[in-house]
Amino acid sequence: MVGVAGVAIPTPAQATATPQHSDGRSLPSSFRWSSSGQLIGPKSDATHNLIAIKDPSVVFADGRWQVFATTVNASGNYSMEYLNFTNWSKANGASQFYLDQSAIGPGYRAAPEIFYFRPQHLWYLVYQTGNASYSTNRDIDNPAGWSAPKDFYPSEPPIIQQNIGNGFWVDMSVTCDRINCYLFSSDDNGHLYRSQTTLANFPNGMSQPVIALQDANRFNVFESSHVYTVAGTHTYLLMVEAIGATGLRYFRSWTSDSIGGTWTPLAATESNPLAGAANVAFTGTPWTQDISHGDLVRSGVDQTLTIDPRHLQFLYQGKDPSVSVSYNFLPWRLGLLTRTDPTPRHHDG
Repeated sequence: MVGVAGVAIPTPAQATATPQHSDGRSLPSSFRWSSSGQLIGPKSDATHNLIAIKDPSVVFADGRWQVFATTVNASGNYSMEYLNFTNWSKANGASQFYLDQSAIGPGYRAAPEIFYFRPQHLWYLVYQTGNASYSTNRDIDNPAGWSAPKDFYPSEPPIIQQNIGNGFWVDMSVTCDRINCYLFSSDDNGHLYRSQTTLANFPNGMSQPVIALQDANRFNVFESSHVYTVAGTHTYLLMVEAIGATGLRYFRSWTSDSIGGTWTPLAATESNPLAGAANVAFTGTPWTQDISHGDLVRSGVDQTLTIDPRHLQFLYQGKDPSVSVSYNFLPWRLGLLTRTDPTPRHHDG
C-alpha cells in the first residue's frame, strides 16, 4: 500500500467489534514503531476552506474504519469532521463530512473521542467547546444524526480555574470500567484532571474534577490524554502528550490497576517515550518529527477503550518539520504508526 506522500503503509490490524481476551498481553517497558506516510489530509469545499486535519479518534465498526477529527480553516477556526473507509490505502480518498452540518452545529468544536456506550446502545462523541461536551447517535454511519451538544458541567470547574494559569481546558476523554465512567481533561499547564460518575448514571452526575497527574514542568503533562483498558490483563494504560526539549511533540505513558488509582511511569521520557521521534522509524525522509494528538487503534468499540498490545497501532497527527507558523495555522495531517517490537500479528484491512 502507498501513502499520500508515496511512503509505504504498514498493513493494519483488523480490529473487531468485540475484544478478544487472553493471557500474555502485558505491555513492554519500551516501544518501537514504523510510520506510514501522510494518510489523510484536509478536504475543502465551497464553505470549508481547510488547512489542517488533526486530533483523530478511530474505531473499526460495520466493516469500516470510522474516523472523527478536528479541522482547522484558513482563519484558524476549529470544527470537526467524519470519514470512513474500508482500508487505510483508501483513507485519503474518503469523503469527509463536516459535522457542523449535523445538530452539533457551527462554532468551536474540537478534539473528538468516539466510543459505543453499550448500556444505552448509543454512540458517544466527546469533545471540547470551551466546556466538556458530548453528542450521541444511534447510527455511526449516519453523520447527520448526531445530537446537539450537551455539557458535562454548567461551567469550567473551580479546580481548573485555580490551576490553569495561562493554559486552556482541553482534550476531554472518557473511559469506563464495570462500575464507573471517568472523564479526563488537561489544562496545558501541567495538570491532568479526572472526574467520575457511575456507569448507570453516565453521562449525568459527573463529579468535580481532581488532579490525577501533575508535573511542575507544564510541558511534561501537556494535553491529549487517553486511558485504555489492556485486554487480557488487569492493567490500564494512560498516555499524555508532552513537548520535548526542542519543542517536538511526543507521548508519555503510565500504567495502573485502577482508572481512579495511582499511575506508575511506563515509557515516560523523551528518550524512551510511548511514541516520539526517538522510537518511530520512517521509510525515507520523515514527513514529521512530531508525534502528536491521536488515538490508539482499539480491539473493540465500547466505553472500555480496550487495546491489544499484540496488534497495536496509533493514528496520530504530524506536520511538515520545515513549516514555522503560529500554532492554529500549522498544517497538520494524519498518519498511522504500527508497533514493531516484537513483530505484531496483523491481518489485512
